[in-house]
Amino acid sequence: MEEKKNLNGKEKFAYGIGAVGKDMVYMLSAAYILYYYQDIMGVSAIAMGIILLVARVFDAFNDPIMGVIVAKTKTKWGKFRPWLMIGTLTNAIMLYLMFAAPPALNGGGLVAYAAVTYILWGMTYTMMDIPYWSMIPAFTEAGKEREGLSALARSCAGVGSALISIVTVMAVSALGHAFGTDANYEQVGYKYMALIVAVLFVVFITITCVTIKEKSSVEMQSASVKDMFKALIQNDQAMTVVVAIVMINTALYITQNLLIYFFKYDFSPANWEANYTLFNTCGGAFQILAMMILFPLFRKFMNTMKIFTLSFAMALAGYVIILGISASGSSNVYLLLIPAFLIMAAIGMLNVIITIFLANTVDYGELKNDRRDESVIFSMQTFVVKLASGLSALVASIVLAVFNIKKNETGTLTQLASGQRVGLRGCMTLLPIVVLIIGYIVYKKNYKLTDEKLEEITQELEAKKQA
Repeated sequence: MEEKKNLNGKEKFAYGIGAVGKDMVYMLSAAYILYYYQDIMGVSAIAMGIILLVARVFDAFNDPIMGVIVAKTKTKWGKFRPWLMIGTLTNAIMLYLMFAAPPALNGGGLVAYAAVTYILWGMTYTMMDIPYWSMIPAFTEAGKEREGLSALARSCAGVGSALISIVTVMAVSALGHAFGTDANYEQVGYKYMALIVAVLFVVFITITCVTIKEKSSVEMQSASVKDMFKALIQNDQAMTVVVAIVMINTALYITQNLLIYFFKYDFSPANWEANYTLFNTCGGAFQILAMMILFPLFRKFMNTMKIFTLSFAMALAGYVIILGISASGSSNVYLLLIPAFLIMAAIGMLNVIITIFLANTVDYGELKNDRRDESVIFSMQTFVVKLASGLSALVASIVLAVFNIKKNETGTLTQLASGQRVGLRGCMTLLPIVVLIIGYIVYKKNYKLTDEKLEEITQELEAKKQA
């Protein structure tokens, strides 16, 4: 096996910039696809919720198979980069098509178009996402370098997500009014926004593929789908982390899916674009600062497990404060920045820690099962994050349908009735609280990879290699 050398600054930048582009694409889809088809194109909320969930069920079969394909790939460019590039190019095309629905389509034709493009987008995203994250254990050792690269990549991913959250609504408005009319500006704006993001995505991942070299010659043992699921089930720590990922992301995406409706129809219909952008700008900044500053700061005197617990407490406190603000009847957008800090800073740190935890389960699985299944385990991360987005979109669509939250017949904006407001605000907060509590209970009862345990695992693996 060739010696692993520490990554230089250029390689770290190249890997990080890929995460920026990757999560720009993901956030545009996760945060705005339901709104685009339900509120702009007129597809029923329930129909969209079913489409988004069915696509994720399909991924239950697609993602693990992709993990096996990556494991079996052997080319002169390595096993990861070819799929990373192919997946990026095809996903960029599907992203554009998904947000460029033909205006003439309606009814069943529009539903079919939404379903086909979204499912294909999910498939192509998997092609790119699995090899991207699988590269971490393949060219880093367990410990500070892996933890540092995981934190960097997650921080950069947070930057990509935050950029989309911050600029999308205002950019869509500007692009739409520049190339469309007052009647169709959002439809036109999303099409051009998707095109810009798609192009940036291809450029950023190209930088990653050209710069990063696979430094590990460790063979990733391939397996049948049946063997792969068996290996995952046997890795109890990986399964524990997977449950935590589902819960954290489901809570976040429920809020994100409903947030745009909250500002547009409840909190400030007359000035919703500016207030929504302000909230997302601050929330995105809080998430990035938490990844880049708070996490490294806390890491100096806390282990990752303590930071994990602290992050959950911060998120729960944030949702409780939102409930309090709602009950008070306040319409001051600046008050919402307090819970925005608590929730988004917590999510930022949780995303870093989860990636570290998942990478550590690769070593745990190798010791326990004599298999090093990077792609298998990281394919599960891809699936469960998308599963969370599908579940949360279905929940959000049910909320929208139950409380009849949509444009009125004339297409104008009107503030919600009191019952609708209570329902929307309650679902935005109470549901995420319940989901987060369940996730934390599962983690607390089952996760055991402490720093001391990881050091012990590393030593045992080294002893096996030398035997």
